[in-house]
Amino acid sequence: MSALLEADTANSTTRSTTGRNGRASLNGVKGLGELERSIMDILWAQNTPLTAREVGKHIADRDLAPTTVMTVLDRLTRKGFLLRTRDGRAWRYQPEATRDAYVAELMLDALDMTGDRSAALTRFAQAVSGSEADILRQALTELEDE
Repeated sequence: MSALLEADTANSTTRSTTGRNGRASLNGVKGLGELERSIMDILWAQNTPLTAREVGKHIADRDLAPTTVMTVLDRLTRKGFLLRTRDGRAWRYQPEATRDAYVAELMLDALDMTGDRSAALTRFAQAVSGSEADILRQALTELEDE
């Protein structure tokens, strides 16, 4: 997957966009390391964009240098996971997509790895709980109604 980096100079926003198989995609989905996942968890939990300093305060127990946090945030932006907006001299970071979208993309990537998508989907359907199967049925019904 290749990312196209766009810079909107009017509002100093940087985002990465990409598409795959006709659906929106998070670039580098499989490439999240432990620290990247921790930082994404912090940003997904917030209702507002955070600066690198604010993110660092949320992971103070790891005793990370501020430059390490800034480097990881920059890397996540380049991978397409974060949107960053200029706020004075600092950047504010927020997730490009929801945690649900990220997990769905992981599931789709796993499905892409199989040689038999039908068998994998069938096995998945057999493995989910009854309430999860109901949710899937409802989602499929809503898609058919559109």
